[in-house]
Amino acid sequence: MSNIQHFGQTAKGEDVAVIALSKGDISCKVLSFGATIQSLTVPDRNGQSLDIVLGYDSIKEYETLDAYLGAVVGRYANRIAKGKFSLNGKEYSLAINNGPNHLHGGIVGFSYKVWTIEDAGEDFVKLSLESADGEEAYPGNMKLTVTYTLENSSLSIHYEAVSDADTVCNLTNHSYFNLAGHSSGSALKQELKLNAEFYTPTDADSIPYGELSPVAGTPMDFREFTKLGERIDSDFIQLVQGNGYDHNYVVDGEVGQLRPAATARCAESGICMQLETTQPGVQLYTANYINEGRPGKGGAAYGPRHAFCLETQHFPDSPNKPNFPSAVLKAGEKYDHTARFIFSVE
Repeated sequence: MSNIQHFGQTAKGEDVAVIALSKGDISCKVLSFGATIQSLTVPDRNGQSLDIVLGYDSIKEYETLDAYLGAVVGRYANRIAKGKFSLNGKEYSLAINNGPNHLHGGIVGFSYKVWTIEDAGEDFVKLSLESADGEEAYPGNMKLTVTYTLENSSLSIHYEAVSDADTVCNLTNHSYFNLAGHSSGSALKQELKLNAEFYTPTDADSIPYGELSPVAGTPMDFREFTKLGERIDSDFIQLVQGNGYDHNYVVDGEVGQLRPAATARCAESGICMQLETTQPGVQLYTANYINEGRPGKGGAAYGPRHAFCLETQHFPDSPNKPNFPSAVLKAGEKYDHTARFIFSVE
């Protein structure tokens, strides 16, 4: 199709495609590498198109730089403590790639794989991947698809997966949003509202203790619109440890039902973004560890807190926390989750 172009080649010589999607006044580009959202363009209040996600111009940058900009991460997004979990009486040892823990599927997770384009049209693309039993030490042969669809001023992401053996599965998209435009610098003046009465506090290595703590009366409270930077430097142990927000929030409502999780807005551009999810949680990350001056798309220079992530997910370390919603995917059962980003202007 004419909207599928060559983007580059990996270090191994694999061809990477870029798929350009558009519907109405929204457009985005998706890479077959990592099923990555490379750009997402929406109109501001003046009708000007703004690209609101951080990204790179070359495949080499996606391969060699950290931070997972725009990628689908898995087999298990977020952290698993000490890279270990038990399933059906057997202990599995995963790669340690984030301090003492396992992060985002390991050394070569789904974000570093070239996906297959299963189907595509002007406003959607369906990408697939096969993950072999034992890959990154996870059990089960897993087949998964991610479908991006533009419709009615929204971008939806539909994740599906099946495995031939019991395994753990937690997929998310790791886009970094800046509603004033990807190259506009700090995002700390942008406002966020989270439909979450509780969050999961963590230790110094970002592993949840296992409890759900109320946000009320703490700098973690985003139940009303609050600027991202308003309390980010508070002398509050959770924010000090994480150098800002890097926390899982417990989304109000019934898990499995598509329901409102968050709304972000930018006074400068007028862009408003609502997020809906079927997942139990959403990780708020304020790009605390993007190094200053990191080269981005079109000559942009990125830095810490220049964006925010809203990663819909199972809670971190769920395989080791029996009181958290289970992230076990039983053999033959279907993992089926959706996230939807809805855009408007104020």
